[in-house]
Amino acid sequence: MLGDRAVNRLGYGAMQLAGKGVFGPPRDRAEAVAVLREAVESGVNHIDTSDFYGPHVTNEIIREALHPYRDDLVIVTKVGARRGADASWFPAFTKEELKQAVHDNLRNLGLDVIDVVNLRAMFSVHGPAEGSIEEPLTVLADLKHEGLIRHIGLSNVTTRQVEEGRRITEIVCVQNMYNLANRSDDAMIDRLAAEGTAYVPFFPLGGFSPLQSSTLSDVAARLGATPMQVALAWLLKRAPNILLIPGTSSRLHLRENLAAAEVELPAGAMAELDGMVPA
Repeated sequence: MLGDRAVNRLGYGAMQLAGKGVFGPPRDRAEAVAVLREAVESGVNHIDTSDFYGPHVTNEIIREALHPYRDDLVIVTKVGARRGADASWFPAFTKEELKQAVHDNLRNLGLDVIDVVNLRAMFSVHGPAEGSIEEPLTVLADLKHEGLIRHIGLSNVTTRQVEEGRRITEIVCVQNMYNLANRSDDAMIDRLAAEGTAYVPFFPLGGFSPLQSSTLSDVAARLGATPMQVALAWLLKRAPNILLIPGTSSRLHLRENLAAAEVELPAGAMAELDGMVPA
């Protein structure tokens, strides 16, 4: 579940539809449109995006490819950052910036209301860092009250920020970096699972050491799957509240990603993968 909407656990992340560095137009816009259409035709009903991808590029492509949207399609976006002319990333936490970002997402996606808006914390470029999210989250809560947002989530946040957010509004999902090689959110995932809150990991293959990559490749070879498919399958088995949003700009790669849902990880393979990172 994502808020009050049922979604398939394998979704799609639109970040790679923009140009290099998530900036500017894609090399092949027609292929980007085709990827989105095939994703939805294949059963994907959860798309993750942001108007600062491009900026504006991915949302415009989503609208071109899929509007008018299917009733079961849930579109999730992010606010809290802006792009510089050199493709750099900056915090965008003021009331004016957040309101403008929500309205930009609505316009470029062709929506009257956004299913889920994630507030991305930008206190550090290296990952979650402490800092109060009360002011920016209150802005989003007000926009939710106005009817422009259905649900609110958090991205790139600490456990303390999740707790702070819940004192302000309902939090339906948390989106952080997490994968086989980066498990700092283990306790958070388990707590969110017990509470029925979705956890959406990004960078499912980020930060692997050569040894970890070798272990993953060995398991994948034995199962007749790709390392990416095994990494995604492990995430699906890790906790029932995990929703995946692997991204790609290729239909072939999309099919490989979606096939991860069919990968069966036997107990021995799970134990080997679980043991890749010391406790």
